[in-house]
Amino acid sequence: MNVKRIIGLAFAVMLITVLATACGDGNAAGDGGDESKETIKIGMLASLTGALEAYGQQSKRGFELGLEYATDGTMEVAGKKIEVIYEDTETNPKVARQKALSLLEEENVDFLVGSSSSGDTLAVTPLAEEYETIMVVEPAVADSITGSEYNDYIFRTARNSSQDAIAAAASIADEGVKIATLAPDSAFGRDGVAAFKEAAVNLGAEIIHEEYAAATATDFTANIQKVIESDPDYLFVVWAGANSPWNQIADMKLQEQGIKITTGAPDIAALSTMSALVGMEGFTVYYHTLPDNEINDWLVEEHKKRYDGAVPDLFTPGGMSAAISIVEALKKTEGDATADKLIDTMEGMSFDTPKGEMTFRPEDHQALQSLYAITLEEKEGVDYPVPVLKRVLTPEETAPPIKNEKD
Repeated sequence: MNVKRIIGLAFAVMLITVLATACGDGNAAGDGGDESKETIKIGMLASLTGALEAYGQQSKRGFELGLEYATDGTMEVAGKKIEVIYEDTETNPKVARQKALSLLEEENVDFLVGSSSSGDTLAVTPLAEEYETIMVVEPAVADSITGSEYNDYIFRTARNSSQDAIAAAASIADEGVKIATLAPDSAFGRDGVAAFKEAAVNLGAEIIHEEYAAATATDFTANIQKVIESDPDYLFVVWAGANSPWNQIADMKLQEQGIKITTGAPDIAALSTMSALVGMEGFTVYYHTLPDNEINDWLVEEHKKRYDGAVPDLFTPGGMSAAISIVEALKKTEGDATADKLIDTMEGMSFDTPKGEMTFRPEDHQALQSLYAITLEEKEGVDYPVPVLKRVLTPEETAPPIKNEKD
């Protein structure tokens, strides 16, 4: 092959490459077809199997509905498409960390969201800092997430244990009241009891016994017997998961022995085991009839349409709130998903949710939010005790102490 032909062929290849590149640039800057749009990638970690599967599925449904609501059905924000990758943590911190690393290193996600378990979440939050990626925590509640283990990349739409505790203590604690506690032996359980104890003691109550059961326990007989022997006025229960102690608490007739039960009203499946607790005073994170706002109305209506008439459950609005917070932040940054820009934007940011307005407190990135003081009552046509509103506990009332060491 002679030199002229080689040069000619090289020039032709170069010309084709230039033209192809020019055409590609023209498409990206021109009609803005779907293939040309930049993408915001979100990795959601949740317990999609195992003991906390119900919570993971609630969060996932809420997140999907939240993105639809916040983007008016377009699944786009600031001209960018939104893609969500769901990963099952199996409620195992090692698995959660592995899945998070895959999302960060292989998928290059712009956000992490999750998880159903505080243990899973605490295994992942250091990675958010290491990879400089915003993580929105939902629904994990351990105080340490935004307390002793805080880092600047963590924002939490879930309430924390102290917020629960303040609401729970306000419903029963007073001078001279003796209280026992029952909780799982986990970060969730121990943080919950510690926060409740602090709030209750501040109101004059005495915590006379703390009982911890294995997080996977199914037989609570020995634990409940120890509570009975401590002779409290109240038993405050912190629990999450399908293996709840409610049936055994009823079988062992604590209330007939003068021990009143109080807790946060759980999800609908657990409420179905609490018929013996009709009349109980306590609090809840959410029940679909309690909030009075347009976003919750939309959530209830759309959830019923898509899931065979089922209403949103305890953690569905949390998933929705997490999605809304991400979209609102990206609107404010005009699609800039760099962590420094998002941190500046999200600190102090207020946004509307199915539970009303939430605000990410600048000091620790904990969302201040409403909780609900309730009583459990029978309702015709409903086969479980229904949480009935006594009053809304405002974000100011339930604001937890700041427990991090942020400068």
